[in-house]
Parts: sequence; structure tokens; C-alpha cells
Amino acid sequence: MNEWEWQLLEEKTPVATVEIDGREVCVGDRVRLRPRQGGDVLDIALAGQTAMVESIEQDYEGKIHLCVVLDDDPGRDLGLLRQPGHRFFFETAEVESLPAEQGKVRDAIAQPKVLVAGIGNIFLGDDGFGVEVVKRVLAGPFPAGARVVDFGIRGFDLTYALQDGYEAAILVDAYPHGQLPGTVSLIEPDLSQLGDANEAVVETHSMNPLMVLRMAKAMGGNLKRVLLIGCEPATFGGEEGHMGLSPPVEAAIEGAVHMVLSTLGKALQPSEA
Repeated sequence: MNEWEWQLLEEKTPVATVEIDGREVCVGDRVRLRPRQGGDVLDIALAGQTAMVESIEQDYEGKIHLCVVLDDDPGRDLGLLRQPGHRFFFETAEVESLPAEQGKVRDAIAQPKVLVAGIGNIFLGDDGFGVEVVKRVLAGPFPAGARVVDFGIRGFDLTYALQDGYEAAILVDAYPHGQLPGTVSLIEPDLSQLGDANEAVVETHSMNPLMVLRMAKAMGGNLKRVLLIGCEPATFGGEEGHMGLSPPVEAAIEGAVHMVLSTLGKALQPSEA
């Protein structure tokens, strides 16, 4: 994407539908973003993410552009209040249409039952484990009843997301618990042992899952079930930090993705009466 594309906001013509990958795409459908090679840092960050088509527009040169809102954008429900910062424009060649079972917002994200939350700071070595796992989950098919979000270090956003009445939340994070680096564990925390909810403090630009759960509880959130898929880290990068996972944690990513999908599938199964 280039800055000139924002000029489309000034002169545009709405279009009802557009054909992408042999499928007819219209407003409300979902696509996967595939920015062109050689883009900027934002393009790299958006690559592989899924988004809803908010409008299809034709500029004065006749070129078609899709205006999209990311699926995991915490401001997606704010309507015009989030413009223009949360809207992105892509050419049709820069997006990939999703299969019918994933393509409609009403099927895939309107009433999600399970939240999958990637947690971590990519600038602190293995702390980026949860972010990388969720990024790869988003890159492939996942059940329609799930909302998969890379929360990174946005503690407040996750706190508010936990207020949305999910049947279960699956948190994916680095989890030091005395195992060999790269060991991935599935844990179900005892929510009754969260401690004093009144002492919960969530910093805007950090992420402490325990504090997030306490804050969600303090705000009246009905935390029905919370699962943690955690990986034993090898390093957080020291005082200076660094980007990139250690070899044992990198090697654990694929297995962790399978664990997320398996756990997600079980969480979405109807409860026995």
C-alpha cells in the first residue's frame, strides 16, 4: 500500500461485487491479505491477516480497490469513529478470497464461541511465541466458531475481549514452568484462585495474563473456561532484548499450532447434557 491510496477517499465510485480467484466477492465477505512484494513495514505486518470487505471502490482511473477492516481489529465495531486509521485499501491482486465456509462474516466471526488469543512481545525473544503461533493459525483454515486474534502486548484489548461471553478462551503464550526449552503444555488454570480482583492492574503497553484475567473478573466478565497453551522459553533476549525465537521454541511452533487447532475443535464441540 502507498500513501496515495488514501486519496481514493476523496474520489471514489462504489462497486457491488468483484471477482477474485474465480469467486464473486461483495461487501461483508472476508479475504486474506497478500500485499505486493517490496511494500513497507505495514504491508509486512498485514500479510496473511484476514479482513472484512467494507466497501468496493473504483477510482477515477477505473481501478478497483477493496476497503477492508481487519478481523482482529479491536476497533472494528466503532463504525465511523475508527476512520481512517483502521481502514486499509488493497488492489484486487493483493487479496485472496476465502472459501465459502470462511468467507462470510456472519458465519465466521459474527457469533464466535471460542477466543484464541496470541500473547507476547516479539522484541523479547521467546516471548513472541504466542504471537507466532496465532499468526500461523490465522494463515490456515480454522473453525468458523472461533475468533483468533494476535493481541501482542495489548492487555486492555484482551481484557475487554474477555467480556464478550465466549464459551472458552485459549491463551497462547510463553510460560516458564521449569521444563526443557520448547516444551509445550496445555494447562487449565483454576479461575477460583485468581486472587483479589480489586488489586488487578493492567498496563496499557504490557501483557500479564494473570492480571488480565483478574481485571476481566473485576469488570464482571463471565470467564466460563480459560485454557493456556504455554511454551517453556529459552531466552527473553536479556536486557537489550532481540527479535526472533530460539531454536527449541521455533521448533515447537508447528506442534503448538496443531495443539491450538485440536484444543479449539474440542472446545467447540456441543456440551453433553
